[in-house]
Amino acid sequence: MFKSRNTMEDDQQTTGAQSESCLEEDAKIQDVLAPGGFLVEYIGTNSVTLVWSPPYSISSFEFTYSSATTTKTSAISNVKTIEVEGLCPETEYMFSLVSISENGGRSVGVTTTACTKPVPPENFKVENVSSTSVTLIWDAAGSTKKKFNLLCSQNREIIQEMTTEIATVVFSDLIPGKKYSFHIATVLTNGNRSKEAVTYAQTKTKLQSLLQDLGLEQYHPNKLTLSAVLQIDKRSVTDEPAQSLACLPWLFLKKLMMVNVTARSVKYSLPSEEREDLSSLDIYNDPMDFLNDENSSVNPLDIVTALFLCSDGFLQQEMVSKMSMCQFSVPLLLPNSDTQQCTFILWALRDIVKKFRPHSLQDPRGFVEDRIVHSKLPLVSFVRLGACSISKSQILNKLLSNPQQYHDTFVHNGMDFGDIPRRISDGLVEISWYLPCGNQNIDVFPEPLAFANLRGDISTFETQYTFLCQTSTAVFVFFDTLDTNLKFLTNQHAKAQFFLVGNRQSKALNMEHLKSIASEMSLKKNNIILKSNQNDASFVKQLYSSISYIINKLPNKVCLEEMDTTAHELGILVDEDIKECQNAKNNAHGITKNIQDTLHFKEVQLPLQGQIWKDLAKLEKEECRLRKAGGQNIETYKSDLQMKKTELRKEQSKYDISQAMTCFVTALTSSSLERSFFLKWMRMNLDNVSRESLSSLRELYKEKSKSSENNEEVKRLDQQISISSLGTEHFLREMGQLYEAAVSLPENVESRKQMLHLPRLCAELMLDGFPLELVDGDASNIPLRWVNDVLQHLNSLVQPNNKIMVVTVLGVQSTGKSTLLNTMFGVQFAVSSGRCTRGAFMQLIKVAEDIKGEFDCDYLVIIDTEGLKSPELAKLDDSHEHDNELATLVVGLSDITIINIAMENSTEMKDILQIVVHAFLRMKDIGKKPKCQFVHQNVADVSAYDKNMRDRKILLEQLNEMTEAAAKMENKHEYKSFTDVMEYNPETCNWYIPGLWHGNPPMAPVNAGYSEAVYDLKKKMVAMVKKQRTQITKYDITEFLEWTKSLWNSVKYENFIFSFRNSLVANAYMRLCTDFHKWEWLFKKHMHSWLTGAEARVSNFEMMKLKSDKSDLQDLLRRLKQEAVTELDTLEKNTMENLSRYFEQTEGHVYLVEKYREDFVSSVKSLRREIQSSLWIHLEAIVDIRIGMNNLDNIKKTFTNTMEKKVLALLEELRKSNSSRSDAQTTDKDLGHSFEKIWQETVDELSFDGLKERNIFQNVFTQLRENMKQKGGFVAEQLNRVNLKDYGTGAFKVKKEHFFKKWWNRLFSDNSTMDLQVMADDSIFTCSQLVQEKTVTQSDYHDTYIQEILHKIDGKLASNKNMGFSEEFELYLKLHICGFSAREFQHMHECFIMKNDPRRCLDQYKDKYFNDFKDLFEDRDQCQRKAEEFTQLCLSPAAETFVYSSLGPDIVDAMLQGKNAFQFSTRAFFQYSLLMHLLNEDRFELYFEYILTYERFVKRWILGQVTEQFSNGHELSELEERHLKGITKDIFEAIKMTQNETNEGCIKGFIHSICRKLGQKLVIPKDALETVMALNNSSREPFARWLIKSVEEMEQSLKKKLKVDNIQSKLKKIQMKPQDELFKRVFGCGKQCPFCKSPCEAGGGAHTEHCASVHRPQGLGLCRFLDSKKLVTNICSTDVHSEIQFQCPETNTEFHPYKRYREIFPDWHIPADPSIEASNYWKYVMARFNTKFAEEYDALPADIPFLWKIITKQQALTSLKESFSIK
Repeated sequence: MFKSRNTMEDDQQTTGAQSESCLEEDAKIQDVLAPGGFLVEYIGTNSVTLVWSPPYSISSFEFTYSSATTTKTSAISNVKTIEVEGLCPETEYMFSLVSISENGGRSVGVTTTACTKPVPPENFKVENVSSTSVTLIWDAAGSTKKKFNLLCSQNREIIQEMTTEIATVVFSDLIPGKKYSFHIATVLTNGNRSKEAVTYAQTKTKLQSLLQDLGLEQYHPNKLTLSAVLQIDKRSVTDEPAQSLACLPWLFLKKLMMVNVTARSVKYSLPSEEREDLSSLDIYNDPMDFLNDENSSVNPLDIVTALFLCSDGFLQQEMVSKMSMCQFSVPLLLPNSDTQQCTFILWALRDIVKKFRPHSLQDPRGFVEDRIVHSKLPLVSFVRLGACSISKSQILNKLLSNPQQYHDTFVHNGMDFGDIPRRISDGLVEISWYLPCGNQNIDVFPEPLAFANLRGDISTFETQYTFLCQTSTAVFVFFDTLDTNLKFLTNQHAKAQFFLVGNRQSKALNMEHLKSIASEMSLKKNNIILKSNQNDASFVKQLYSSISYIINKLPNKVCLEEMDTTAHELGILVDEDIKECQNAKNNAHGITKNIQDTLHFKEVQLPLQGQIWKDLAKLEKEECRLRKAGGQNIETYKSDLQMKKTELRKEQSKYDISQAMTCFVTALTSSSLERSFFLKWMRMNLDNVSRESLSSLRELYKEKSKSSENNEEVKRLDQQISISSLGTEHFLREMGQLYEAAVSLPENVESRKQMLHLPRLCAELMLDGFPLELVDGDASNIPLRWVNDVLQHLNSLVQPNNKIMVVTVLGVQSTGKSTLLNTMFGVQFAVSSGRCTRGAFMQLIKVAEDIKGEFDCDYLVIIDTEGLKSPELAKLDDSHEHDNELATLVVGLSDITIINIAMENSTEMKDILQIVVHAFLRMKDIGKKPKCQFVHQNVADVSAYDKNMRDRKILLEQLNEMTEAAAKMENKHEYKSFTDVMEYNPETCNWYIPGLWHGNPPMAPVNAGYSEAVYDLKKKMVAMVKKQRTQITKYDITEFLEWTKSLWNSVKYENFIFSFRNSLVANAYMRLCTDFHKWEWLFKKHMHSWLTGAEARVSNFEMMKLKSDKSDLQDLLRRLKQEAVTELDTLEKNTMENLSRYFEQTEGHVYLVEKYREDFVSSVKSLRREIQSSLWIHLEAIVDIRIGMNNLDNIKKTFTNTMEKKVLALLEELRKSNSSRSDAQTTDKDLGHSFEKIWQETVDELSFDGLKERNIFQNVFTQLRENMKQKGGFVAEQLNRVNLKDYGTGAFKVKKEHFFKKWWNRLFSDNSTMDLQVMADDSIFTCSQLVQEKTVTQSDYHDTYIQEILHKIDGKLASNKNMGFSEEFELYLKLHICGFSAREFQHMHECFIMKNDPRRCLDQYKDKYFNDFKDLFEDRDQCQRKAEEFTQLCLSPAAETFVYSSLGPDIVDAMLQGKNAFQFSTRAFFQYSLLMHLLNEDRFELYFEYILTYERFVKRWILGQVTEQFSNGHELSELEERHLKGITKDIFEAIKMTQNETNEGCIKGFIHSICRKLGQKLVIPKDALETVMALNNSSREPFARWLIKSVEEMEQSLKKKLKVDNIQSKLKKIQMKPQDELFKRVFGCGKQCPFCKSPCEAGGGAHTEHCASVHRPQGLGLCRFLDSKKLVTNICSTDVHSEIQFQCPETNTEFHPYKRYREIFPDWHIPADPSIEASNYWKYVMARFNTKFAEEYDALPADIPFLWKIITKQQALTSLKESFSIK
């Protein structure tokens, strides 16, 4: 326990007093013996142990210890040792012990001292470990004047010891891979040591250390995959210099994957902020380390070795392939410095295929092509014994190189970083090959050779050396000095010839010693090669002579594949020995071992992709193109084609899965690793088989070609060469056909179920990096169902990361397209041996997270295509068509298209540009805007860009010329230049790339300029994507699939522009239409609300205006028109802005509907014009009617004022009479008699001249005559003879005379009469509805009513002018409609006059006047009654009218939401809902009505929908109550505001004020208001109170009244008819297909092109054959892509090709069906009701194709959903 300083002073004072006492008792002390042997036994950090010998008979002691700061005493007994605890470390203590006798006597004290030990260092730990050093740190806080002693030991043996005063130390020169213990103790200046703290560390092996430096620890062993290297990340697309050693492997891989020959010269440099400032460096005194470059890199061999140790077998294989292309040496034996074992890299070498031409070949133009592991070649090995002054690697490079073409095949000291000491690559055996090209002037060796090079001293790597000795033809041992111990040279059971290669100039060389060793090894003089004063060239020639000699003398050859036996014998690991690889090898071998004849194998084992599949492909195209239909009925022909397809599928399904395919599919279901090995083995084995097959066929072809007699056989051989290739793509294609055949079977068939897992397998393969065959190049077809399901599974596997961007390359065959893609992205497409890519393949490349945001996608999809202008296809008639199809498809799918052009062939360049321009033009038309880059290959000059400026200009001119020509062909004359079609800048969209090889193959490496140029192109593309990522819309996989299906469908139809249909486009268009209809409705609803207010202002004008206001209704009309213009301007502007914002958004594929923008802009303007015109007519009409009503109101007001004066005069007279006769009281009878008398007198005095009755028939006839005045003399003559009253009473019938004579004579069927009758009936129905709407309003007639009707008729006639009707028909139709309209309007007018007769109106309120008279006479309070009258007669009817005027828009809103939102959202969805309704009802009568009287059917159906939704009353009541509450609230506020105004004025002023405040919303009846205010002596406040109560009661009574009426009666009262507004919204332009009468569904009101989602058999639209009178089954969406013709009045009954229908009907767009099943809906309807339609149309039933008869209702529903893109 520690004490404070004050306490210690007290203790000291006490101790002093005791001392004095002791002195006094000195004699007493002398008698007690002191303890003996008082010693320190143990000293610790916080404790000290002391021992002593107690004197005889003494058992008690006094113990005291003290330091500079404290003293403590205690009594102890019966002990001879004590441990003192709680001491301070590093402190000097004095200990004292005194014996105490029994009588209290004390001995002399004995003392000793001790210093406690220091505390050991805290947090002692390892900071860093390398292969030869360990860095230690600890916490040295407060450790002043101390040192730290550290020991490094291993196995209890001290290795190193050091002392330091700082808190860190580094132990160096340790052995790699060993475990060490480290001890530390604190040492004080007095020599005291603390306890030791201990920690442990194991030094890294050389391999671990290097992997740590290179950042590859996490990948060891074999964890780095090919997909990880190939993914797009920041490293792969940026040029940021490496800034650490960890960047070097990735930089090496990046360059290697792009076959850049500078890949091995990688180094890093520190960031600028970390570099030393060398300006202040004293170069005379400071060390010169800054000049040493060793720290900026590692030896390239170490990087290669590390990467191979960290890579899986597939990445190793790819690295070896790329290194071989660069002419780098590749690993043969890979050392592991940790395990001291090496691995024979056989699997990685298997993918190298080499072509060469040995001089020994009989055919000087022949060549050998083989896998390098199968080639039997002499192997010459170069090794080193001890140190050597000659660089064997450099000598090897010179030996392998042509003097004019030196290349560093092997890394050597003279290369970049080749002189940096190797850390892990010693023991590496590399191999390279010399392959002759057949030119004696160029070739170094006439025959192929393999060269091996062992890194390091053979005395250290005996296993590798032994392996080389046993496999080589010759071994060249480089040395400077030779050891006498030659066991490792001679005991290797060597089959090789040995050559000793030394340097005569080396001081270490002992010639005598050399001679004795040569003698012992039995070496001849020629086997010893010494370099003297000669240069390297002479020395290399000497080596060349030795090698040539030994190869000729000892033709020992070795095959790499067979070396695994030697490797196993020597305990060398073989990379292929893993179980998965061996299983995969056996599985692949089991399939390929028996392939003798590839053609026979494909026929037997892969039968489904043979002729049946090709026939299916042809049938699919013929279904669309219908070229061979001839004179057959098109639909019957199509039905026959479908039946043939079904038969072919049945024939396919008869094939059982072959043995080879069973094995193939089974192998694919194994583990992911084994599956990958299996596919690689398959590819290699099949390539080998194809190579052998092709080689024999080529030999036979050459032999047969020598004689002209063998022409037929030569053609057959040529075809066999073309189709004899066999690759994994054929097996995967067979999988697809197995699947497609299976899914064509019923769902419950077992063989179908067994195949359902295949698409998922293929999707997993795509994720593993294997390509999917998109287009079958042999059949020129896409197996859509297979591709669809594969991509659907792929989408589900990667969701939600499923956004893709597509890059495609197009070009002439054999111009290096695949090589370009492989160089750019490191991918490898399946290219069958002996020929180029066929069809199109797609491969996924993952986009890394660090760059995903910049790309805005998750995967790149790379599409490689077969070359255009293929010689193999050039012999076929449709080769150009094939190229067009492929180009259109891949351009349509891609976001970036690379056009690959070989500069040496300008003719082919022009051909491909023509194809490409056509493809781009088609994409422009459908809204797709791919980016384009032109790549000019084989342009080597550094000044190519400047020199080719003129070429770029010429290219652009050619592109412009071709664009104009293509546009004419595609009927798109607005495109004049290439830049009209797409964004193209000649300066930034052209790339010049030098040739691929640097020199003459096969020994030529890849040209570094090629790799760099391709990399620049890649960077440019990436930068473009980043910059324009908002403009490049990324698809997800399902959307890409939709594009694929739609594009391929268009390709099959040939007519790309007019046939393109796509669910993405459809969905984008539907979204645009949906939004536009919302904006359109908001526009209309706002203007309806404004018009309602305008009507109220007109009606209340006289009441609202002030006395000082001199304006009249015409002034108001002008003001209203100005206000309307302002409102319309604002709404038009807002709608335009909404439209602009819609097209600015990046989501929803808006760019696909960009071409419709102008249509919708025009629709907005058209909508504004229509509403403005309608408003003008309506406002003028109500103002005209109001002016007439004002005159009538003035008459009524005069009558009311006169009657009021008379009654008040009578009242005064009666009051005077009563006052003079006090005894008499006037009875009610007397009052009644007096009132009746004065009433009658007044009525007799007044003149009741009301509205004059007009002859409405005459007015209507005048308007009709005005309408027809331009029609000529015949019409004028007929009008002079007719009486309108005689028309419109019966049914209107079309007669022969109603047609032009020339038309009637040309009529080829009875359809025209029926068509014209239907059109007339529709016009009559529409106009009768309009008349009914006008008469329901109970207003007066106005001439605008009949003008509107005549305008409707004119519009109907104009849209059907092609029917050939005469002016007589038009006249009599208008007479008929005007006749019944005038009759109804005359009746409406008479009712209006009767209702507004002043005498009747006055009599109507007679009882009210009498009651007012009595109240006034008797002085009764009128407030309650007058308030009730004002409410009932004025406010209640006005409020009810207001509610009904507001209900229309609300009902429309309700119909556009909830369950009806879908069917009324767009015209197309409305059509879908209608057709769904018809299908569910499945009644002929409904179909017949829908087809013949479409407009009436639609109106009735919409009315039914409205009635059904609001029939329960609940929803409608809510709407009514909301408006009723709103207007009631307005009334209360008006009353309150009027109360708050000045109290001056009479009750009339009070009521007038209330009415004025409500005048903007309510139209209060004038005569009722005047009556209420007459004879009214109410007081303001009581009247206001009663009025509030009356209004409350009014609200309740109106609620009850509104609930009583049903929806039908309410719809008649509603001003804006919701059914009419919905009809206008979904009915559209009303145009029908000129062939089948399908209604137009195009959005907007001003679209320039009509379209329908689904067309129907023309027989349903009254079309029949002339001769047989049978209904026609042809469907126009098929006919317009066939060779057949049509005739109609528009063609002057001349036959015209359907394909050119737009020449006759330019405003109609009739696309091809998206599938053969798309028209199943109407096929089902026609097949089901064929007889009934024939009866109604007075025709014979159609010849229904067989397949139509078996279409089910469910299939009809499915086709309907497909047609309208409903999921």
